[in-house]
Amino acid sequence: MAGRKPKPNEADADGPKIARLVPTQKRSRERFERILACAVEVMAEKGSDAFRMSDIVERTGIAFGSLYQYFPDKTAVVATLAERYNAIGHECVRKELAGLQRLADLHTVLGRITDSYYQFFVDEPAVRDIWQATQADRALQRLDEEDGIFLTNMLKDALRPLARIVSAESLSDFCQITMVLMSAAVRHAIALPPKEGRRILKLFKQMLPRDLSQVARS
Repeated sequence: MAGRKPKPNEADADGPKIARLVPTQKRSRERFERILACAVEVMAEKGSDAFRMSDIVERTGIAFGSLYQYFPDKTAVVATLAERYNAIGHECVRKELAGLQRLADLHTVLGRITDSYYQFFVDEPAVRDIWQATQADRALQRLDEEDGIFLTNMLKDALRPLARIVSAESLSDFCQITMVLMSAAVRHAIALPPKEGRRILKLFKQMLPRDLSQVARS
């Protein structure tokens, strides 16, 4: 079996473990990627609830024994995909935050992050199913929580040099609730017919803050 020995990760000692084998050799790596591509395809078609490990076996011809060498269960598959898509989302947010040079840019930049997040869901239909799976599985909820913390810190780091009069606690609270609301708005909009979803997001973006005056006074 090529690759390193499986290790538990993504959870503390008191929580459930998510373990999978990450192969290093080319042939094993190709099989690893084939499994993940199939999982994305199945979830896009059937949803995360209906997705089963047997679907991968049937579509790829990879035997159960080989499949379980890489992923011990469905949770490990979803966790790997969630981590990958989260990383893509982080890059999208980082790119938009690069345009935050003044506090006057805040409203525009937050609107662009909202748009790019929505487009990400449109371009990658399986992302919604993967997110739903993270909400339904206790072993995966931590991934979503960590993603929210990471995005909050990204926004906070971008705003800190521009908002020195705002306390660290107030700025942290502002960034947290802003990212939570943006995520919730996009996930609601993507569940609607496209025309309605974009209308909802247009209204939401109008409600995004234009400065930190309220935060500074809190």
